[in-house]
Amino acid sequence: MKRTVIFALVLLMLPVVSGCAPLIIGSAVGVLGGYAVSRDTIQGETDLEYEQLWDAAITVARIRGTIKNQDHTKGYIYAQMESSKVWINLYSLTKATARLKVSARKYHFPNLKLAQDIFVKVIDEAK
Repeated sequence: MKRTVIFALVLLMLPVVSGCAPLIIGSAVGVLGGYAVSRDTIQGETDLEYEQLWDAAITVARIRGTIKNQDHTKGYIYAQMESSKVWINLYSLTKATARLKVSARKYHFPNLKLAQDIFVKVIDEAK
């Protein structure tokens, strides 16, 4: 009996410790799912087209900071925002869906709050 209870507790705690627990990211329309990939990265699939998402990502990056490097064909934006380095990656999954991945680090430490904020702003801007 005692082993069963301990095993059940371990199973319940596993998602909390693993770091890949799903996040509820606001009420961003257009997001099919958003989740933390690592301690500094938010990723989600959207029902928005690649071009629409790219334009929104560029706009948000310019408003929030300085774009240091970008490549439209590779779907890559590197920017400096609020003393943090931010990487925005876009992937075209189908003609009508795309994946958005945002990573942020401040002084080599994860900045998940900023990554989540940029993720939501890009989705909102793309609406």
